[in-house]
Amino acid sequence: MANNNTVKKKKVKMSTGDKVFTVINTVIMILVCIAIVYPLYYVLLASVTDPVVVSSGKILLYPEAWYTNGYETTLKYQPLWTGYANTIKYTVLGTLISLVCTIPAGYALSRYDMVGRKPIMFLFTFTMFFSGGMIPMYLTVQQLHIYNTTWAMVLPVAVSAYNLIVCRSFFESGIPVELLEAAKIDGCSDFGFFFKIAIPLSKTIIAVMCLFYATAMWNQFFNALMFLQDDSKMPLQVVLRNLVLMNQSNQMGSSASEMVTKQKLAEQLKYCVVVVSAFPLLCVYPFLQKYFAKGVTIGAVKG
Repeated sequence: MANNNTVKKKKVKMSTGDKVFTVINTVIMILVCIAIVYPLYYVLLASVTDPVVVSSGKILLYPEAWYTNGYETTLKYQPLWTGYANTIKYTVLGTLISLVCTIPAGYALSRYDMVGRKPIMFLFTFTMFFSGGMIPMYLTVQQLHIYNTTWAMVLPVAVSAYNLIVCRSFFESGIPVELLEAAKIDGCSDFGFFFKIAIPLSKTIIAVMCLFYATAMWNQFFNALMFLQDDSKMPLQVVLRNLVLMNQSNQMGSSASEMVTKQKLAEQLKYCVVVVSAFPLLCVYPFLQKYFAKGVTIGAVKG
């Protein structure tokens, strides 16, 4: 006992090769982080910097000349708030529907005793590489009588084959078969096991699916142009695109000084709309980030 107490923990000494590797690895990772973060930082700076400075091609490290007309125009644009409300509605409803469809389907396909499991999984996977295309989808939406409704935005994208595969992999490796067998011995039914045991143990994958589906729904643009007709139902992405196009078209028939001002505003709006549209997701992501890596990688390695 005395000998154990007197033993001092020795720090493992790194060899010269290990030190060189650590330094090179650290430098490379710092450069990769800069390459990823700086474009986002540049967009934020460009949204509050004079477009003349931005167009000069200088590397921006701070806003050299404040110019906030882009934000003033964007925030005063009344359809912006309608678009925000529509996007929030589509995102919340669409994410809930997608979770209700994807989580049970992923669990069912993870069960090896499910009849027709492989053919059904093949059909889902097939859609990742081949699809009917834009026209069949448009005709389907019309035949279902959901054109120009909220359902046209959420039902065609209710299930992602990739997300379904991720969920299936999670349930295969994260919910042991022995746990199901023990629950059945205690008299638990399949539905009882799913709702009382599988779902509480699947908070990680549910959080990841929320992030995936909410991001996809928030950024929907092309489906809105195809399936929606009323301006009052357009999501945020379409409203911001219309704002940029409107300011670009308003440059015609103006004097030289007015044209310069409108040109500067049109240039800055491109950056402002990116910040305005991405800001809510950037606020939510840190709260889900801790689940992100674990939820995606679990089940990737089987042992």
